Amino acid sequence: MKLPHRLIGIAVTTLAITFAAGCERKTSMESAGDRRADGTAERAGEKMDRAAADMSRQADKAGDAISDAAITTKVKTAIFAEPGLKAMQINVDTANGVVTLTGTVDAPQLIDQAKQVAQTVEGVKSVNNRLTVKASSNLRRTKHA
Repeated sequence: MKLPHRLIGIAVTTLAITFAAGCERKTSMESAGDRRADGTAERAGEKMDRAAADMSRQADKAGDAISDAAITTKVKTAIFAEPGLKAMQINVDTANGVVTLTGTVDAPQLIDQAKQVAQTVEGVKSVNNRLTVKASSNLRRTKHA
């Protein structure tokens, strides 16, 4: 009877060792999976950070474009409200807060007046004044006469 007890003891010990080895292997595999998951999570976090930075830059660009459009609208409105200036003859473009005025006015003093009006608008950094004086119709008749 001692022999079967020994066999049972050996069998139990063998099972325990096999079970422990299986658990250790599983733990090792889980650990490798955790390392892979940690690396994947880290890479995903980095990608998310880059995407957030890209979105922030795009938002800044969009904000600049909106600001430039708002400045252009405000300058056009101010020119329209100014006596003597004909808004339909003056084109306004804005890039990074720099306003460019192009077109024609009826008299030389209106060139400076349009620039002064544009400079008073909030957000305008500077004004490129490329306005010219429109040739009067009387001058055209005398040239052709």
